Amino acid sequence: MARARRSRRRHATPTRTDRIVERKMKTVIGEFKRGRLRSRSGARVRSPKQAVAIGLSEARRAGARIPKRPRS
Repeated sequence: MARARRSRRRHATPTRTDRIVERKMKTVIGEFKRGRLRSRSGARVRSPKQAVAIGLSEARRAGARIPKRPRS
């Protein structure tokens, strides 16, 4: 039991990637809620899924190491 608690504490500090993703997602979701989020083509984003995808894409461009989206 003590070992489990210790291992959880080790990862309590957010990594650089976590901070980048958190900041980007916070701003993108906020823009989406206010209706200000635009896609690269300039069209207004209406889907929450699309807003999340844009946030992850921006975080990747900012240097966050996020796995690539699965392609089928």
